[in-house]
Amino acid sequence: MTHTLLNKSACFSFLLLILANITQLHAADTLYKPFVLASTAPSGDINTLAQMITTKLTDNGFQVIGQYSPYTDATVMVITNDKLRQHATESEFGAFGAALRVSVTKTKDELQVAFTNPTYMANVYQMKADLTDVKEKLASVLGNKGEYGPEEGLSAKELRKYHYKFLMPYFDDRITLHEYKDHKTALDSIEAILKTGKEGVKKVYRLDLPGKDETIIGVQLTGPSGHCSGDEYIMSRIDFKKTKSTGHLPYEIVVAKGKIYALPAEFRIAINFPDLSMMGSNSFASIMCAPNSIQTVLTHAVGGKMESD
Repeated sequence: MTHTLLNKSACFSFLLLILANITQLHAADTLYKPFVLASTAPSGDINTLAQMITTKLTDNGFQVIGQYSPYTDATVMVITNDKLRQHATESEFGAFGAALRVSVTKTKDELQVAFTNPTYMANVYQMKADLTDVKEKLASVLGNKGEYGPEEGLSAKELRKYHYKFLMPYFDDRITLHEYKDHKTALDSIEAILKTGKEGVKKVYRLDLPGKDETIIGVQLTGPSGHCSGDEYIMSRIDFKKTKSTGHLPYEIVVAKGKIYALPAEFRIAINFPDLSMMGSNSFASIMCAPNSIQTVLTHAVGGKMESD
């Protein structure tokens, strides 16, 4: 009897030890969020602040390769630098992580300056480097009041295999929008179409990776009033928290050796809003029409056709 009790006690202690180790390992995982709040100001002019930020960035080795206002009281600057471009060339489809976004958003209470978290994005886009060096540089220039987005962050392992829910797409489930005979033909054709603003799709920036047939092009999505693909339509429904996630925009396409790719909206939106509920107000259900709508306008904007055309 005593022997049995000792065995049970030993097994229980062993289980506690395993649980403690698992807890410690989990606690040791660094958790990341998609955005970094750089600074806030109680008031001010959004355009003046955006210009000041542009000057700070360029003075410290960053290039502002695009800027636009997706809607009132919001400005997004798309940036890169030498290290970021180099890191992007070292990874397959690294172009998705070759540019970061800095946003200035005016709310009723304050002006918010934020930027997309380089380390979070590096893991989402399965890059070889974690972009810690870029994050530290950007934080030293703009400030760092902490990461934000979901209530709980995600580990590097979770981000590298991220998908929103069961049967939802992963990073590898990229959509092929169209294909041209070579990289130059693809870029020339896309540039020509984007100049027309077909279906409300306009170019915000373009970044060619050095020594590699890979290009990322960021686009503004407007569409007709209330159109499901529009930047303002989508953000008005899902960007409802006090600290704004304006840096989710703009959407992008990647051209690689003549093929044009986009990330499915179910993935591209979810990576920046991983805690968005499936149903209810301010949920994915509120933008249910967005995935197909975004794919349609992007396909047409690069010269492709949908099966329904």
